[in-house]
Amino acid sequence: MSCNKKILNFSSINSILAILRAKKYIIYKEPFKLNIIGVRNNLLNPKNFDDYIYVIYKNESNNWIGYRYNATTDPSTKYLIKGGFKDPNKGTAILPGGQYVDTWELGPHGQTGYTALRQQKNLCVYRDYNRDDILNFNIENKDCGKFGINIHRASAYSELENVGMNSAGCQVVQDPNEYKTLIFLAEQAKEQWGNSFTYSLMDQKTLDET
Repeated sequence: MSCNKKILNFSSINSILAILRAKKYIIYKEPFKLNIIGVRNNLLNPKNFDDYIYVIYKNESNNWIGYRYNATTDPSTKYLIKGGFKDPNKGTAILPGGQYVDTWELGPHGQTGYTALRQQKNLCVYRDYNRDDILNFNIENKDCGKFGINIHRASAYSELENVGMNSAGCQVVQDPNEYKTLIFLAEQAKEQWGNSFTYSLMDQKTLDET
Protein backbone atom coordinates (compact mmCIF):
# COMPACT_ATOMS: atom_id res chain seq x y z
CA MET A 1 0.00 0.00 0.00
CA SER A 2 1.08 3.56 -0.53
CA CYS A 3 2.31 5.83 2.19
CA ASN A 4 -0.49 8.05 3.49
CA LYS A 5 1.55 10.87 4.98
CA LYS A 6 1.12 14.03 2.97
CA ILE A 7 3.39 17.03 3.22
CA LEU A 8 1.17 20.10 3.42
CA ASN A 9 1.69 23.17 1.29
CA PHE A 10 1.56 26.68 2.73
CA SER A 11 -2.04 27.20 1.60
CA SER A 12 -3.25 24.06 3.37
CA ILE A 13 -1.40 24.96 6.55
CA ASN A 14 -2.85 28.48 6.45
CA SER A 15 -6.41 27.13 6.04
CA ILE A 16 -6.09 24.96 9.13
CA LEU A 17 -4.46 27.68 11.20
CA ALA A 18 -7.20 30.12 10.13
CA ILE A 19 -9.82 27.81 11.62
CA LEU A 20 -7.89 27.52 14.87
CA ARG A 21 -7.70 31.32 15.04
CA ALA A 22 -11.41 31.71 14.27
CA LYS A 23 -12.23 29.33 17.10
CA LYS A 24 -9.82 31.21 19.39
CA TYR A 25 -7.83 28.05 19.93
CA ILE A 26 -4.21 28.09 21.04
CA ILE A 27 -1.68 27.97 18.18
CA TYR A 28 1.84 27.03 19.18
CA LYS A 29 4.48 29.03 17.29
CA GLU A 30 7.57 28.00 19.23
CA PRO A 31 10.00 25.86 17.16
CA PHE A 32 9.04 22.18 17.22
CA LYS A 33 6.09 22.69 19.56
CA LEU A 34 3.35 20.66 17.88
CA ASN A 35 -0.14 21.66 16.84
CA ILE A 36 -1.95 18.31 16.52
CA ILE A 37 -5.32 18.56 14.78
CA GLY A 38 -7.91 15.89 13.97
CA VAL A 39 -10.43 16.39 11.16
CA ARG A 40 -13.54 14.17 11.23
CA ASN A 41 -15.05 13.22 7.87
CA ASN A 42 -18.59 14.44 7.25
CA LEU A 43 -19.73 10.91 6.29
CA LEU A 44 -19.02 9.53 9.80
CA ASN A 45 -18.16 6.04 8.55
CA PRO A 46 -16.89 4.09 11.59
CA LYS A 47 -15.46 1.24 9.48
CA ASN A 48 -12.87 3.22 7.55
CA PHE A 49 -9.79 5.34 8.13
CA ASP A 50 -11.51 8.26 6.43
CA ASP A 51 -10.46 11.05 8.82
CA TYR A 52 -7.17 12.92 9.11
CA ILE A 53 -4.71 13.85 11.81
CA TYR A 54 -2.50 16.84 11.04
CA VAL A 55 0.76 17.83 12.70
CA ILE A 56 1.79 21.44 12.12
CA TYR A 57 4.77 23.20 13.68
CA LYS A 58 7.47 25.77 13.06
CA ASN A 59 11.02 24.61 12.34
CA GLU A 60 14.27 26.19 13.48
CA SER A 61 14.05 28.68 10.56
CA ASN A 62 10.61 29.87 11.74
CA ASN A 63 8.90 28.25 8.73
CA TRP A 64 5.65 26.32 9.09
CA ILE A 65 5.88 22.56 8.41
CA GLY A 66 2.82 20.32 8.16
CA TYR A 67 1.95 16.66 7.68
CA ARG A 68 -1.33 14.84 7.20
CA TYR A 69 -2.01 11.25 8.23
CA ASN A 70 -4.96 9.02 7.36
CA ALA A 71 -6.71 8.12 10.60
CA THR A 72 -10.01 7.54 12.34
CA THR A 73 -11.39 9.88 15.01
CA ASP A 74 -14.43 7.63 15.57
CA PRO A 75 -14.98 4.39 17.47
CA SER A 76 -15.21 1.40 15.14
CA THR A 77 -18.40 -0.41 14.19
CA LYS A 78 -17.41 -3.37 16.37
CA TYR A 79 -17.19 -1.17 19.46
CA LEU A 80 -20.35 0.74 18.60
CA ILE A 81 -22.17 -2.59 18.69
CA LYS A 82 -20.23 -4.03 21.64
CA GLY A 83 -20.30 -0.97 23.91
CA GLY A 84 -17.65 0.82 25.97
CA PHE A 85 -14.13 -0.58 26.18
CA LYS A 86 -14.02 -1.08 29.95
CA ASP A 87 -17.73 -1.02 30.70
CA PRO A 88 -20.06 -2.10 27.84
CA ASN A 89 -23.05 -0.83 29.80
CA LYS A 90 -21.81 2.75 29.47
CA GLY A 91 -21.94 2.84 25.68
CA THR A 92 -19.11 3.63 23.29
CA ALA A 93 -17.09 6.81 23.76
CA ILE A 94 -17.05 9.45 21.00
CA LEU A 95 -14.67 12.38 21.39
CA PRO A 96 -16.50 15.68 20.69
CA GLY A 97 -14.96 18.43 18.61
CA GLY A 98 -12.96 21.00 20.56
CA GLN A 99 -9.48 21.86 21.76
CA TYR A 100 -8.02 19.80 24.58
CA VAL A 101 -5.09 21.70 26.05
CA ASP A 102 -2.19 19.72 27.59
CA THR A 103 -4.39 16.63 27.79
CA TRP A 104 -2.00 14.02 26.31
CA GLU A 105 1.49 12.78 27.16
CA LEU A 106 3.91 10.30 25.63
CA GLY A 107 3.60 6.96 27.40
CA PRO A 108 2.74 3.28 26.96
CA HIS A 109 -0.52 2.43 25.22
CA GLY A 110 -2.60 -0.04 27.20
CA GLN A 111 -1.36 -3.59 27.67
CA THR A 112 0.65 -3.54 24.44
CA GLY A 113 3.03 -0.98 25.89
CA TYR A 114 4.18 0.70 22.69
CA THR A 115 4.62 4.48 22.81
CA ALA A 116 1.51 6.55 22.16
CA LEU A 117 0.05 9.89 23.08
CA ARG A 118 -1.84 8.88 26.20
CA GLN A 119 -4.70 10.76 27.84
CA GLN A 120 -3.38 12.31 31.06
CA LYS A 121 -6.22 14.69 32.03
CA ASN A 122 -9.97 14.36 32.33
CA LEU A 123 -12.07 15.10 29.25
CA CYS A 124 -15.71 14.69 28.31
CA VAL A 125 -17.04 12.24 25.72
CA TYR A 126 -20.42 11.44 24.22
CA ARG A 127 -21.76 7.93 24.83
CA ASP A 128 -23.44 5.95 22.05
CA TYR A 129 -25.80 3.44 23.65
CA ASN A 130 -28.00 2.06 20.89
CA ARG A 131 -25.70 -0.73 19.64
CA ASP A 132 -25.84 -0.06 15.90
CA ASP A 133 -23.22 0.97 13.34
CA ILE A 134 -24.27 4.65 13.22
CA LEU A 135 -22.51 7.30 15.31
CA ASN A 136 -24.97 9.12 17.58
CA PHE A 137 -23.86 12.46 19.03
CA ASN A 138 -26.17 13.03 21.97
CA ILE A 139 -24.98 16.36 23.33
CA GLU A 140 -27.16 15.91 26.41
CA ASN A 141 -25.32 12.73 27.32
CA LYS A 142 -21.73 13.57 28.26
CA ASP A 143 -19.47 11.50 30.48
CA CYS A 144 -16.28 13.07 31.90
CA GLY A 145 -13.14 11.39 33.20
CA LYS A 146 -9.99 9.54 32.20
CA PHE A 147 -11.05 6.86 29.74
CA GLY A 148 -7.82 6.10 27.88
CA ILE A 149 -8.77 8.17 24.83
CA ASN A 150 -5.31 7.86 23.31
CA ILE A 151 -3.72 8.87 20.01
CA HIS A 152 -2.16 5.65 18.73
CA ARG A 153 -1.70 3.41 15.68
CA ALA A 154 -3.68 0.48 14.35
CA SER A 155 -1.57 -2.53 13.33
CA ALA A 156 2.15 -2.63 14.10
CA TYR A 157 2.87 -4.43 10.83
CA SER A 158 0.70 -3.15 8.01
CA GLU A 159 -1.70 -0.46 6.87
CA LEU A 160 -5.14 -1.93 7.60
CA GLU A 161 -8.12 -1.35 5.31
CA ASN A 162 -10.71 -1.32 8.11
CA VAL A 163 -10.60 -0.04 11.68
CA GLY A 164 -11.78 -3.35 13.17
CA MET A 165 -11.14 -3.48 16.94
CA ASN A 166 -8.54 -0.70 16.86
CA SER A 167 -10.66 2.16 18.18
CA ALA A 168 -13.04 2.31 21.12
CA GLY A 169 -13.03 6.09 20.93
CA CYS A 170 -9.30 6.70 20.43
CA GLN A 171 -7.75 8.71 17.60
CA VAL A 172 -5.98 6.11 15.49
CA VAL A 173 -3.39 6.52 12.70
CA GLN A 174 -3.71 3.99 9.88
CA ASP A 175 -0.11 3.55 8.70
CA PRO A 176 2.36 2.19 11.31
CA ASN A 177 5.39 3.63 9.53
CA GLU A 178 3.90 7.10 9.37
CA TYR A 179 2.84 6.77 12.98
CA LYS A 180 6.51 6.39 13.84
CA THR A 181 7.20 9.80 12.32
CA LEU A 182 4.44 11.37 14.43
CA ILE A 183 5.93 9.85 17.60
CA PHE A 184 9.41 10.98 16.55
CA LEU A 185 8.15 14.56 16.26
CA ALA A 186 6.42 14.27 19.64
CA GLU A 187 9.62 13.00 21.25
CA GLN A 188 11.52 15.97 19.81
CA ALA A 189 8.87 18.32 21.17
CA LYS A 190 8.99 16.63 24.58
CA GLU A 191 12.73 17.29 24.87
CA GLN A 192 12.19 21.03 24.41
CA TRP A 193 8.74 21.70 25.84
CA GLY A 194 7.96 18.88 28.25
CA ASN A 195 5.68 15.88 28.10
CA SER A 196 2.37 17.58 27.46
CA PHE A 197 0.44 17.81 24.18
CA THR A 198 -2.67 19.62 22.98
CA TYR A 199 -5.11 18.13 20.46
CA SER A 200 -7.81 19.97 18.51
CA LEU A 201 -10.65 18.12 16.78
CA MET A 202 -12.92 19.63 14.13
CA ASP A 203 -15.32 18.55 11.37
CA GLN A 204 -14.31 18.40 7.70
CA LYS A 205 -17.22 20.74 6.92
CA THR A 206 -15.46 23.46 8.91
CA LEU A 207 -12.29 23.00 6.88
CA ASP A 208 -14.19 22.97 3.58
CA GLU A 209 -15.76 26.33 4.38
CA THR A 210 -12.42 28.17 4.68
